[in-house]
Amino acid sequence: MLTLEKFEEASEVVGKVTLETKLIYSEYFSAQTGNKVYFKPENMQYTGAYKVRGAYYKISTLTEEEKSKGLITASAGNHAQGVAYAAKLAGIPATIVMPTTTPLMKVNRTKGYGAEVILEGDVFDEACSHAYKLAEERGLTFVHPFNDLDVATGQGTIAMEIIKELPTVDYILVPIGGGGLCTGVSVLAKMLNPKIKVIGVEPAGANCMQESIRQGKVVSLPSVNTIADGTAVKCPGDKLFPYIQENVDSIITIEDSELIVAFLDMMENHKMVVENSGLLTVAALKHIDVDNKKIVSILSGGNMDVITMASIVQLGLIQRDRIFTVSILLPDKPGELAKVSALLAKEQGNVIRLEHNQFISINRNTAVELRITLEAFGTDHKNAIMAALTSQGYRPKLVKSKGTYGD
Repeated sequence: MLTLEKFEEASEVVGKVTLETKLIYSEYFSAQTGNKVYFKPENMQYTGAYKVRGAYYKISTLTEEEKSKGLITASAGNHAQGVAYAAKLAGIPATIVMPTTTPLMKVNRTKGYGAEVILEGDVFDEACSHAYKLAEERGLTFVHPFNDLDVATGQGTIAMEIIKELPTVDYILVPIGGGGLCTGVSVLAKMLNPKIKVIGVEPAGANCMQESIRQGKVVSLPSVNTIADGTAVKCPGDKLFPYIQENVDSIITIEDSELIVAFLDMMENHKMVVENSGLLTVAALKHIDVDNKKIVSILSGGNMDVITMASIVQLGLIQRDRIFTVSILLPDKPGELAKVSALLAKEQGNVIRLEHNQFISINRNTAVELRITLEAFGTDHKNAIMAALTSQGYRPKLVKSKGTYGD
């Protein structure tokens, strides 16, 4: 059972291993939403995520016999690092089963904390089944990443820190995967101030908690599909579900495309790397229909590899019309390319890439296709460039740009 005494105990325990993550006020998102928006930057924890809280507190509650057996868990990445780091501090060997789709950076960092890493399954649920099997075969102590009340208690210490720093907080936005973080935060927040609204946020492609709430019982999705790998869970924790039902005011779902834009916003306005699951609460700010409220978005983690980052930045720029590709047909004669270049320069369009194809037609009046990828200031600027090309008789056509992530 989750009690205030347990939360207070957990706060003291996790304080020994966590970094202080003070709230960050966001002028940009406050202006965008008409509220006072703060971020709880758990992406700045030593392990890059909040998960060390639950892992370390759980280990502190184990018996000496349970510790001596060694630990095993399953995780898409952040809980893996939390358990590996906490086990290292406690001098306990740890085995971590991770999905084969886990980003390499998360795998390597988990190994770096001294844990044995086993890759199994395409999603968390498959990795978890394999971890249970290994736990039985090897006699290891299993530490569940979310469906455990001690783990949820450790995660809930975030709420205590938020309320101590901002006692008048109105809304707390919490990412949901299996529900451990949301359970701990919502229960403690309501204990300390029942007026606080707690909003859970899930990926639209992995909304197992929302669907369970809708049906009034724990259900398992047939599949999950989201770039938010840390919350790609088919089935929420059955031990946690009653707490979510009672304490979470509503659940919002977010499309992957919204996470891409949110990543760009966080990079440009806060210079922070936040992984896709952590961005759920950033994207959710636009879905909260309130004004002049104090809102805290929990940034649950920041463990993202650079290849993924580069791809998401590219896709974000495309979605914001800050990069676009246009195709025009030119007469096959000298000077035509120079005319187009001069026009683009006048409109302040920055050419990123240019493809000049002379072999699309035998008609010398429209024999050359020019594909130009341009950088613009946004939609209005893109439209102005297109209008300028049209006014000179070029009949430009937009070419769908293909990103390299999530296509």
